[in-house]
Amino acid sequence: MEKLPAPDLPPWIAKEVPFTRYRLAVGDGLHMHVMESGRGRPVLMVHGNPTWGFLYRKVAMCLQGQGLRLIMPDLIGFGFSDKPRDFSAHSIRNHSKWLGSLIDQLDLRDVTLVCQDWGGAIGVHPFTTRQDRLGAMVVLNTVLDAPSPGFKPTAFHRFSHMPLISDFMFRVLPLPQAALHLAQGDKSSISGNTARAYRYPFRRMGDRVAPLATARMAVDRMGHPSIPALEECAAFVRSFDGPKAMVWGRRDPVLARALKRTKALLGDPPLTETQAGHFLQEEVPDEIAAAILDVNVRLSRASAQTSKQQA
Repeated sequence: MEKLPAPDLPPWIAKEVPFTRYRLAVGDGLHMHVMESGRGRPVLMVHGNPTWGFLYRKVAMCLQGQGLRLIMPDLIGFGFSDKPRDFSAHSIRNHSKWLGSLIDQLDLRDVTLVCQDWGGAIGVHPFTTRQDRLGAMVVLNTVLDAPSPGFKPTAFHRFSHMPLISDFMFRVLPLPQAALHLAQGDKSSISGNTARAYRYPFRRMGDRVAPLATARMAVDRMGHPSIPALEECAAFVRSFDGPKAMVWGRRDPVLARALKRTKALLGDPPLTETQAGHFLQEEVPDEIAAAILDVNVRLSRASAQTSKQQA
C-alpha cells in the first residue's frame, strides 16, 4: 500500500478539515481521496450523493481525543477522488469493490461503520465478504434493502431517471448540489462557504457524472440492476449481531419515510430521532458522535466478555 499525496484544497475548505489527507489506488486505475483523524479503533464514515467526506467534519471534531481512528473517504466520482466519466462505472458492486480495497489496504478491523444516503448500501456491501472486519454500525438516513413489489419511488428518484431533462438539471445547472439546503430541517445549515464546499468538487461540467449516475442507482422498478446487491446488504444486516444504533432526521424529504423499514431491518436498535433533514451530519453532529461512542462502549464490553470466556 502506498499513500499518495492529496490534492491541495482551497484555503477556505482546508481550514474546515484539519485532518491527515491522502489518496489510495483502489483499482481500475482510480484513486480515492481519504481524510483521517485520531488513533484507535477505526470508524469508517461513508457519505452519499452528492457530498464528500467534508460532510463528517463536525462529527469528527466532536470525537477528537476519544481513542478512535476516524476515516472519511470520498467515494469514487465525488469530492477529491477520481471521477470516471462513464455512467456504467457507477454501481453498488463497483463502489463496494473500491471501498473494499480501502478497507483491505488499511487493514481495518473491528470497524464501526457510520453510513448515510448511498453510503448505506455502499458502506455495508464490502462487509458482506468481510464479515469478520465489522464490529458495529451507526445508521443514519439511508436504505439498506430492496423495495417490495408495488413500491412507489420518491419524486427525486423518478426525476433522475427521466432522460434529457435530468441530464440538463444534474449536469448543466447543476442539481442537486446547488440545492442541498432544501433537504435540511434547518435550511441555514448548508449555506455560505459550507454550500460552496459541496459545489466546489463539481465546478467542472465534465466531473458531474456521479451525482446523476448514483441517483439512477436507486431502484425505480422491479428488475432494476441494484436489487441483487441491495438484497445481499439486507441479508448481511439481518445476520449482523454486533452493536447497532440509529440517528434519524425526521425532516428529510427523501428518506424520512424509510425509518420504520430500516429500523425493522436492523432489529430495532437504539434510535435517536431528530428534527434534522437529509444531511443530518450538518445539523446534529453531537447526536451522531454520541451514538458512535455508545456502540463503541458496547463493542468494548462484548470484546472483554469474549476474552473473559476464552481465558
